Amino acid sequence: MHRFPLIRSRWLHTTRPAQYFGPCKTTEKTFDKILIANRGEIACRVIRTAKRMGIKTVAIYSDADANSLFVQQADEAYRVGPAPTSQSYLNMDAILDAIKASGAQAVHPGYGFLSENSGFVKRLDEAGVAFIGPKEYAMAAMGDKIQSKIIAKKAGVNTIPGYDGVVRDAEHAVEIATDIGYPVMLKASAGGGGKGMRIARTAHEVREGFKLASDEAQSSFGDSRILVERFIEEPRHIEIQIIADNNGNILWLPERECSIQRRNQKVIEEAPSTHLDAQTRRKMGEQAVALARNVGYNSAGTVEFLVDKHRNFYFLEMNTRLQVEHPITEYITGFDLVEEMIRSASGLELTTTDQSKVEINGWAIESRVYAEDPEKYLPSIGTLSKYEEPRSWRTENDVRCDSGITEGSEIS
Repeated sequence: MHRFPLIRSRWLHTTRPAQYFGPCKTTEKTFDKILIANRGEIACRVIRTAKRMGIKTVAIYSDADANSLFVQQADEAYRVGPAPTSQSYLNMDAILDAIKASGAQAVHPGYGFLSENSGFVKRLDEAGVAFIGPKEYAMAAMGDKIQSKIIAKKAGVNTIPGYDGVVRDAEHAVEIATDIGYPVMLKASAGGGGKGMRIARTAHEVREGFKLASDEAQSSFGDSRILVERFIEEPRHIEIQIIADNNGNILWLPERECSIQRRNQKVIEEAPSTHLDAQTRRKMGEQAVALARNVGYNSAGTVEFLVDKHRNFYFLEMNTRLQVEHPITEYITGFDLVEEMIRSASGLELTTTDQSKVEINGWAIESRVYAEDPEKYLPSIGTLSKYEEPRSWRTENDVRCDSGITEGSEIS
């Protein structure tokens, strides 16, 4: 979450004049109580669906968030530490204590923090607590970019030409780049959020970029490994949402395009993409399912691709969690992705297992709202003195705002 020192609100508009995902589809028993190991708008988002499903919710909070909206919305709340995230939202011991004290049967990780930490999943398994997300193996396998690319190749997924092993040093990177052909992308194996990435068009830039990327990767992720692959020019960043259960059912949902980025961070997302045709969409979806099946995936996940101007597409990475931009998929498909995740974690099947019933209904766009200095466009903190959420534009429910703040909230 601290990757984005933002207001963390999202404004969405859709051409689909209906409820975001209609009434709750689950009538079977899932969990009595779940703990949300996160904060802000994603905690509010999970609470919303849990309430629809009749599930009690437990929030955790740091000292900085004691009066936050998500704490007020939850049925119970437990302090897990001081403001620094390393001492609170990343503090597994404190979170496990809160789980035990509250009697929560399952944990939803949201996104960021511990959402892709396979060690956290293991500790929950050992404690007999369900994780509302994928299994430990799938998370670990997809969390390593080098390993995930090898798995993708074996699953028959299109991959960007590159080197699958660990790059030893800068000179080794130059050898690989010469073999692959310039330009190349140097990228942190354990990375994300645009950190540890450099584009190189010459041997000199490879040498320089290797040092910068590996140093940044070590600083950001504690892992300096770098991979080298062909840089796709004029790319579009298009991702496929998948949902899966523990009974072998996997569906792919229509794509989200996230090509409008700043500092390698997504700013505007839309669904569906105006670039894809039906045939390319289907092929991407089928490859995403093949990858998920190969690792025994059992929750919501996103397979990201780079797509060139000729609609050739290449596997980029898989995010083993709910994405920030998931609401636009919910808008155009009618699926509540959090509900599907909870069903899967409890052992139920997806609300539908028939791929032919997944349809595109309308078009949606999402814009992230940043807390920044408007002159320098750098993160800004302090009290939110004025805040007014957008309301419906032309028809009821054609605007949705996922937010975890109110007027007077402290942005930290």
